[in-house]
This record gives sequence, structure tokens and C-alpha cells, in this order.
Amino acid sequence: MTAITSLEFVHKKGIFGNHHKKNQADLLKISEVKNLIIIQLVQYKKSKVNINDIRIRNLELPIENSKVTSNIDTRILWNAPRTWLIVSNQESIIDDIIKNCKETDFAITDISHSRAVIQIKGLQAREVLKKGSPINFNDFDSNKCVGTIFHGISVLIDLTSKDPDTFHLLTLRSFGESFYHHITDSALEFGYVGV
Repeated sequence: MTAITSLEFVHKKGIFGNHHKKNQADLLKISEVKNLIIIQLVQYKKSKVNINDIRIRNLELPIENSKVTSNIDTRILWNAPRTWLIVSNQESIIDDIIKNCKETDFAITDISHSRAVIQIKGLQAREVLKKGSPINFNDFDSNKCVGTIFHGISVLIDLTSKDPDTFHLLTLRSFGESFYHHITDSALEFGYVGV
């Protein structure tokens, strides 16, 4: 059985917005990121485990606000004190988390199917995000993430690359369609390619 993604019926492929006489390579790219495993990891207050001793896929759990640690297939996003989101394209990540984080010390919750993930990539990606969020994206750097709102919808914004700027935008699945429409409407001014 094939899962239906949150944007299955709204994401359109093609060129949209102000793209006349622009090089297609310079246009924003907007796509749905599918088949991600998203695990929420929360350390219990009573846990005595030193976070610096925990490694998942040889990655440390970031302890600073908005920090991200990553490798080729996994990203660990600081989400709140003692709370992280682990995002990976490898299903075996669940086994790695369970092996390294005992259930007596951590709550491990698979939230993969409860999130919609949109990728926006290109030179104007920051300008699109500025239209709906109060975050100062001028100072936003690689391996940073932030929980914020975009036109009243709660989102988690993760800067995955700066060449060109590539953001993963995570929101609750139930807000996925509305959020997608807000992002694509904001991108029309610059022109975008639905991938």
C-alpha cells in the first residue's frame, strides 16, 4: 500500500509566477520532501544521562538553541530544551535511536506521518520566508533551525544548504495545504518552478 503524502493533491509541477524572460535555473524551486523519517526525542527530567555521551549516526545531540548537527542522511535539530527532532531518509535510524537512547531516559515518538515538509531552494528563498515570518533571515546561517510562524501557521524552518539557500519547512500535516498555498503565493513575485 502506498502512503498518500500531505501535498499529493495540491502540489503542482511547472513554472509559475513572474518567470517571463528569466533564466529557469535562477527561479526558485519548490517541492514536497517525501519519505522522511521524523523522530521526536525527549529526555525525561529524571534522566541522569549526560547528553554529551549520546551519539546517533556519529552525530551529537545539539544542546544550543537553534543548532543542527548533520551528515549525509540525517539531521538532528534542537527543538527545545532536552527535545530534538531527528530527520532522516534512512528507516534504520529508528533502530539507531532505540539502541543509543534507553526508554528509561527518553521518550521516542515517530511523527513522520504527522508532518508536511516543503523544500524551497534558490536565491530568493529568504525573501519568500521574510514575507510571512518575523525571523531575521539575514543572519540565518547553515545548520540552524528555528520554530516560528508563517502567516499564523506554526512551522519549523531548517536551513539545509547555502549554495544555493535551501530550506526545509516542516509543519503539521493538517496545515500542509494552507501552508503550501502561502509559500507558493509568496513566491509568485520571483517566479518559481514546482518540482
